[in-house]
Amino acid sequence: MSRKRHRLVPETFGLKRRRELGDVEADPLRCESVHVAVTRCLRPGSAREAVAEIVRLFPRVLFEDALPPIALRSQVYSLVPDRTVADRQLVRSVRATNGKALSCFVGTSEKALQEQGEIRIVQLGFDLDAQGIMFTEDYRTRVLKACDGRPYAAAVQKFLASVLPACGDLSFQQDQMTQTFGFRDPEITQLVKAGVLTVRDAGSWWLAVPGAGRFIKYFVKGRRAVLSMVRKAKYRELLLSELLGRRAPASVQLGLAYHVHDLIGAQLVDCVSTTSGTLLRLPET
Repeated sequence: MSRKRHRLVPETFGLKRRRELGDVEADPLRCESVHVAVTRCLRPGSAREAVAEIVRLFPRVLFEDALPPIALRSQVYSLVPDRTVADRQLVRSVRATNGKALSCFVGTSEKALQEQGEIRIVQLGFDLDAQGIMFTEDYRTRVLKACDGRPYAAAVQKFLASVLPACGDLSFQQDQMTQTFGFRDPEITQLVKAGVLTVRDAGSWWLAVPGAGRFIKYFVKGRRAVLSMVRKAKYRELLLSELLGRRAPASVQLGLAYHVHDLIGAQLVDCVSTTSGTLLRLPET
């Protein structure tokens, strides 16, 4: 595939092309063959760059900067098409097991972003696979701001100081909260009221983002609307450039580009490279 074809998608988005490791360019929304995508993504840091790219698309003003910028895991997959590589860099340790496999990590043991404490992952609730990713410092800053002056502020500050740095889990158990971190039941109740925890089931809680309900509502409506734009197009396919050139419906509050990353990474649309540019097509059912 020519270098010109590699550039089709990023030029459509109007994003600055970034140089990585010599002359190789990182392209947002890459839709190359699996072989090319894996070759270009197997390097440290690509998942972090993907999260940073999506975070830049997050409409902070819409939420009056009260929410930490959120990237969905599906959106990361649109930029790092090899999901195994993306998952390893996000949540799992990557170890070179021999001198040949995963040669970019030879002789090293790379901690995942979650293990380093650089990101937090939360279950968003509207779908079993829907997980939000935030940079930890963004999460901490917004949560402190949201609870400032509230009755539960002390419990939240204790949680951020003791639990957040020590545990990267998506959920927490009763004995873990009470015995390991020394929280009393009334304090856990305060964390739930603050929106920092949500009930998972009896005796366990999900990590949560205070005020995220509004984001989830916008996201679900926007995803449905952008999918409808592709579905209503002739042959149920639409050039990416044409889609992004259209005026977003009122229900697409988060921006077309933000949702397109999700549709591609969640495999709700197929990407097809053509001489006219990247084509988004609904999968055959």
